[in-house]
Amino acid sequence: MHLAHTRLCIALLFASFIPALMASDVPARSDADVIVINARIYTVNPQQKWAEAIAVRGDKIVAVGERKQIEALRGPATKVIDAGQRLLLPGFTDCHIHFMDGSLGLTRVDLNGATTVAEIQKRVKAYADAHSSEPWIQGMGWTYPTFGPSALPNKKILDDVVPDRPVYLVAFDGHSSWANSKALAMAGIDRNTPDPPNGKIVRDENGDATGALKEAAGDLVAAKTPVPTRTERLDALRKGMREANRVGLTRVHSAGQDFEYLDLYNELRSRGELTLRFYVAYFLDPPGLTSKSTALVESTRQQYHDDWIAGGVVKTMLDGVVEAHTAAMLAPYTDDPTQSGKLFWDPDKYKAAIADLDARGLQIFTHAIGDKAVRLALDAYQNAAEVNKTKDARPRIEHIETIAAADVDRFGKLGVIASMQPLHSYPDDDTLNIWARNIGTERASRAWVWRSIQAKGGALAFGSDWPVVTLNPWPGVQTALTRQTSEGNPQGGFIPQQRLSLEDTIRGYTLGAAFAGRREKTEGSLEPGKLADFILLDRDLFKIEPSEIDKTEVLITVVGGKIVYQSPNWKDRILGNP
Repeated sequence: MHLAHTRLCIALLFASFIPALMASDVPARSDADVIVINARIYTVNPQQKWAEAIAVRGDKIVAVGERKQIEALRGPATKVIDAGQRLLLPGFTDCHIHFMDGSLGLTRVDLNGATTVAEIQKRVKAYADAHSSEPWIQGMGWTYPTFGPSALPNKKILDDVVPDRPVYLVAFDGHSSWANSKALAMAGIDRNTPDPPNGKIVRDENGDATGALKEAAGDLVAAKTPVPTRTERLDALRKGMREANRVGLTRVHSAGQDFEYLDLYNELRSRGELTLRFYVAYFLDPPGLTSKSTALVESTRQQYHDDWIAGGVVKTMLDGVVEAHTAAMLAPYTDDPTQSGKLFWDPDKYKAAIADLDARGLQIFTHAIGDKAVRLALDAYQNAAEVNKTKDARPRIEHIETIAAADVDRFGKLGVIASMQPLHSYPDDDTLNIWARNIGTERASRAWVWRSIQAKGGALAFGSDWPVVTLNPWPGVQTALTRQTSEGNPQGGFIPQQRLSLEDTIRGYTLGAAFAGRREKTEGSLEPGKLADFILLDRDLFKIEPSEIDKTEVLITVVGGKIVYQSPNWKDRILGNP
């Protein structure tokens, strides 16, 4: 049995066995605060997969089982929720999210789903007209196929609708951006501006910037955009948490851009407004590790380490994305053999940094999309384990869009967690006509190989990468099962042998996610002694067609035993006292 799989099994057995022993005398002490009855509860607990009722005291689960057993814990002050035979699951965790950016995006131009230039222009102009006092127009969500098979956006498209104010729009994947002429001028970008490290200013035949900016080149414009105030950020975070709770999220793992705002999250907690749990990574830029950065991470770990806000994790990036030819590949791109991508780190410095972080007991997330970047991450993790003699460090690789065949089984052997985003594999025009074309048929046959990694003993953890795609997990769940679009394309599925079962997919968002965040003993499944984080759905995922899962609505979200979201469509089924 592979090492990671063995560790996971031991951890799950321990997590389920010990709380069960502890719970045997808990109900005798006092009544439950909340009980949910008449439910179909899928617990994700391998020792007790199904139940019909659950009891909560404080922020913990005290019992899970048959209705009669749970009703015995009902007292004069117990709140009773009749689930009406609805499906109840553990709260979902999003293992890869950029929460501040996504939350701010809720207040800006949303280009998700805009598939034509005309639609983009319409949305940008409508936002600009409705926000005439804003000095900049910002947004996110445009996709590469909108501009043709090999094209990128041009500043003139934006100049036509907003010529008098700067416009800055980030691509759906966060790795390319687009500016109008006004924004380029304000950033001082002209034909003499050099490309920044790890970035490229796209130019026309005359050497003038077209408005398309790859990777770090976008930072030249972003640096000139207005800095949101503290109040604006707090308001955005409130909107983001409401949206996360609405779709069933109870915890998120921040993969960058949130670390510097930990005091804002802490302020919301002190006000009693936090309704989402946060595991927040420090973002480590190349070229290397410094004493200042390690001291900052370690001090944050000491300050934030409870069930609501926790640090002690470092995120870094090895490469870019396939669509822009910036993902690092072992062989040249099929559609353009002059390019093979670029590693953002010097390999030796990256390995040294990983070994240092690992020795400090810090968990590590590495963004690696191309097969060359994935291999380097695995090599660095293996080296760290050998040098430091560390055990159960649970380093993670984020994304893993394509991988060399020889590296698939290394996840299980090395105990490396595959943190992946099912909706990234959604087989639309971007995936099939740009992503797959760029790397060619052979490498595309190893696209998002969740099932292969799992079959070789690797542990899976799922997320969204919001705001790259929606933070709503249900389209991701459906994609993991079908590998098709919502219209059923392509027929038979995109690399269908990588489809997952519903049980495995749910585990990736719950217990697998908890394992990936070092919290499987307190979260991820519905068991006595664990946190009372759960969601009630409007449909039973086990009884419907997989193609209907993306329409799932969350009726109630409970975090720490408290209802933090109720759908307008939920009939109030909170019963009175006995």
